[in-house]
Amino acid sequence: MFRNLLAAAVVVVLGGVVVAGDLKSGPQAGEKVPGPFHPLNINGEDAGKKACLYCKNGDNPVVVIFARNADDPALLKLIKAIDAETEKNAKAELGSFVVFCSADEKLEAKLKHTAESAKLKKIVLSIEAPEGPNKYNISKDADVTVLLYTDRTVKANHTFEKGKLDNKAIEAIVKDVAKIVPAK
Repeated sequence: MFRNLLAAAVVVVLGGVVVAGDLKSGPQAGEKVPGPFHPLNINGEDAGKKACLYCKNGDNPVVVIFARNADDPALLKLIKAIDAETEKNAKAELGSFVVFCSADEKLEAKLKHTAESAKLKKIVLSIEAPEGPNKYNISKDADVTVLLYTDRTVKANHTFEKGKLDNKAIEAIVKDVAKIVPAK
C-alpha cells in the first residue's frame, strides 16, 4: 500500500513538471496590460529620461519586447523587424519599444550604440530593473518576452528561453502584428 501511494505521489509530482513545461512570462492573450512604468529611455524623444512608454502609446496597437541579453543577434534581428513594421504601420499609430531588464551599468552606452548603428527609426530602447516592471510578471527564466497588444489588452504573447528565439519565431511575431493593427 505504501509503495502504491509513493508511486502515485511520484506520478503526480512528475506530472506537474511536465504540465508546467511551458514557460509563461508577462500577461497572456486576453489579459489587460498591467499599467504604467517608467524605464530609462535610450533613444526616441525622451532619450536620457525615465518616461512611461505604456502611457505614451495609450490605446494604440503596441509591440513591447522584454529582453535580458543585449548581445543576442536574433534579438537584434527581431528589433529591426519590429522597427520596420512600426514604420510600415505608422498610419495605424503602431508603437513599439524594448525593455531591457538589467542592472548592467554599461548597458546604456551599448544600447545607444545599437540604436545608432542599426539606424532604428521608431522602436524605443529602454532599461528597467532586472525583475522587470511591477505587476508584469516577467519570468526570470524568459530571455525574451514579446507582448502584442491594443486597447491595453494582450492579443499575443511570445516567450523564449535563452537561445530559443530564431528566424521562425521572428516570422511568427511579425505575422502577429496583423492581430493588433486594423486591416487595410
